[in-house]
Amino acid sequence: MQAIKTFPSKALLTPLLAALVLAGCASALPMPAEHAGVAVPADFSGTSAAAASAGAASAAAATEAQPRGAWWLAFGDAQLTALVERAGDANTDIQQAAARLAEARALLRSADAQRLPQLGASAGVARQAGAQFANGASPATLGTAGLNLSYEVDLSGRLSRASEAALLDAQARAALLQSTRLMVQADVAQTYLQLRAVQAERALVAQSLDIYRDSLRLTTRRAQAGDAAELDVARMQTEVSATESELLALDRQQAALAHALALLAGDIAGRLELPEGAAQATLPVIPAGVPAAVLARRPDVAAAQATVQAELARVGIAQAAWFPDIALTAQGGYASPELGDLLRWSARSWGLNALLSLPLFDGGRRAAQEEGAKARLEAAVAAQRGQVLTALRDVEDQLSALRLLAAQSEVLEQSVRSAERASHLSDVRWRNGYVSQLELLDARRNALRQRRNALQVRTAQYTGTVMLIRALGGSWEQSGAPA
Repeated sequence: MQAIKTFPSKALLTPLLAALVLAGCASALPMPAEHAGVAVPADFSGTSAAAASAGAASAAAATEAQPRGAWWLAFGDAQLTALVERAGDANTDIQQAAARLAEARALLRSADAQRLPQLGASAGVARQAGAQFANGASPATLGTAGLNLSYEVDLSGRLSRASEAALLDAQARAALLQSTRLMVQADVAQTYLQLRAVQAERALVAQSLDIYRDSLRLTTRRAQAGDAAELDVARMQTEVSATESELLALDRQQAALAHALALLAGDIAGRLELPEGAAQATLPVIPAGVPAAVLARRPDVAAAQATVQAELARVGIAQAAWFPDIALTAQGGYASPELGDLLRWSARSWGLNALLSLPLFDGGRRAAQEEGAKARLEAAVAAQRGQVLTALRDVEDQLSALRLLAAQSEVLEQSVRSAERASHLSDVRWRNGYVSQLELLDARRNALRQRRNALQVRTAQYTGTVMLIRALGGSWEQSGAPA
C-alpha cells in the first residue's frame, strides 16, 4: 500500500482493534486431538523363538525421514547395483511420484501464501453518470491508480489448519515417493535374480541335452550294429526333442524377464544388454531379533499416518466454518476526473475497511461438511490400521517362508547328491549292458528334476529375501547401512 501521511481517526480503528483481539483469543481454541498410533509387537515372531517378546508392544510412529539404506549392496552383485541405480534415475513410476510430490509442495506454498497479506496494483479509467455520482446526470470520466492491500485474520485457525493439512499431504506424497522407489528397487532385484535363475536353469537343461544327444548317437550306432532295438532309438530321440522344447521355453521366459527388466530401468525392451554368466549374488542373511519398530520406516505406513493427520486437520477446518471470518482491506492511491491531474497530491485517496462475516443460515451445509470430514478421518484411521496389519503380515509371511525354504534347501541338497550318484551308476551299467535304457532315462530325468528343484528353491530364497526387505521398508539395520 502506498504511504499516506493522513492517519485514520480513532473511530475507524475501533473495529480493527476488536478484530485483532478476537484473533488473539482464537489461538486458545483447542485443536482436535491427534490420533494415536497402532500398537505393534516389539519383535516379529518369525525371527526366533528366543527373540520374541511376550506382551511387549510399542506405538508405530512414522519415521519416513529415516534412510532406507542401499540394501541391494548386501547381495554383492555389481550388475544388480548398476541396474538399481539406473532404475532410480530413469524409471517412469518414480518420475510420476516425484512430479506428484512437486505438485503437493506447490499446493503447500499456495496454502501458506493465503496466511500472508496480499498486495496488488490497479489502474483504470471509468466513464460514469447517474444520481449516485456527484456530477449528477452529466457523464464524467474518473481515472484511478493505486495499491490494494488485503489480509484475512485467521480468527478460527482455518487458514493455519489448511496449511497444516497441505504440509501433511506433502509429507504423505514424499512417503509415497519413497514407497515407489523401494517398490521399483525390489522389482528390479527380483526380476534380475529370476533372470539369473532362468539362465542357470537353462544351463542345466542344455547340459542334459548334450548328454541326451551323446546317448542318442551311441544308441544309433548300436542299432546300426544290431546291438540295440529301433525302439531304443525312438525313445532317446523323444527325450532329445522334449529337452529341446524345454530349452526353447526357457529362452522365451528369459526374453520376457529381460524385457521386464528393461522397462523397470526405463529403457526400450530389447536394448538392455545383460551378459549371460553364473550368478554372482550372495544370499544375505536377515539376523534374528529384528525389532518390529522398523516397520515405522515403511513408506506406505508413514503415508497412511500422514493422511490420518491431514484428515484430522481438515476436521478442524470444517469446525472452523462455524466461527466468524474477518477480512482487513486497505487501498491507497490517486483518483481524478482529469488524467493530467491523476498524479497530483491533491488527487490522493485512501480507504481502510474491516469486514466481519458470519453465516446465520446455510441449510445444514456446514454441519454436513463437518460430518463428511469426520467420516473421511475414520476411513483414514481404518486404512492406517489396515496398512500396519498388512505390513506385519508381510514380514511374518516372508520370515516363515525363508525359514522353511532354508530347511527345504538342505533336504534338496542331499536329494541332488543321491540323484546324481544314481544317474552316474545307471549310465555306467547301461553302457556295460546291465540295465535297460528306460532305467537310465528315469535316473537322468530324476537327477535333472532334483537339480532344477534345488535351483528353484534357491531362487525362492533370493526373491523371498528381497520381499522381506521390501516388507521391512528397506535395510533391516536401524542405521540403514547394508549388512
